Order: sequence, then structure tokens, then C-alpha cells
Amino acid sequence: MNDENQIDSKDAAEIRRLEARAGGMLPGIAGICMFMIFMTILNVFAALRGTFGMGTAKYSVLGVCTILGVGIFGLLTLRKWGWAIVTAGCLLLSSGDFYFFERTKVAFFLIRALLVLVFFLYLVRGSVRDRLR
Repeated sequence: MNDENQIDSKDAAEIRRLEARAGGMLPGIAGICMFMIFMTILNVFAALRGTFGMGTAKYSVLGVCTILGVGIFGLLTLRKWGWAIVTAGCLLLSSGDFYFFERTKVAFFLIRALLVLVFFLYLVRGSVRDRLR
């Protein structure tokens, strides 16, 4: 009896996974990608204008933005590696905004950090991961 329940639960999990893939992209993924590409573009322009300084910080920001841009397009094609990069980017952006809020006490950074943290929590849901290839 126990073996039949195990097989049924494995079959049910496989059916849920296949149904999730057939559904395509969730609207939340597209919204997160649009927001993250907007933030990436803003950070690239800020780095090119010298907002982050002229030393290694400038090139570090440009490198992170390049990797995040590649991850965004990977997530739009529902690839697991794209999901991993964007999820890490959301966590990195959120923690950076929390740091800037702590240093400057500007409420904008807190609001943006909480918004991006919600994006991170959305991306780590099981239903989002089941749709990836």
C-alpha cells in the first residue's frame, strides 16, 4: 500500500511539473524582468557618468550590470541559469539598498529594497521554479 502511494505522489508531482511548463511565463516574471532591466540601465548610465567613482567601483558595477543583463534575457527564455542570476541580482540589489538606507536614512532606498526583496521572494517560489527549463 505504501509503495502505491509513493508512486502516485511521484506521478502527481511529475504531472504538476509538466502542467506548469505548459503554462508558459508567469506575468510576474515579465514584470520583474522589466524592472530589473530598467535598474540595470540606470546603473550603467550612473557608472558611465562617474557616480560610483572613476576607479574599480565603476568597472565592478559595469560587470555586475552586464551579468545581470545576460541573466534577464536568460530568465525571459525561462532558463534556470537566468533565474539563478536574476535571483542573485535581486538579493544583491536589495542588500545594497538596505546598506544605503542605513548609511543615508533616505526612505527611497528602504522602499526600493523592500520591493526588490518581494521580487526575490516571488522568484524563489516553487511554482516559478517549476516553469523553468
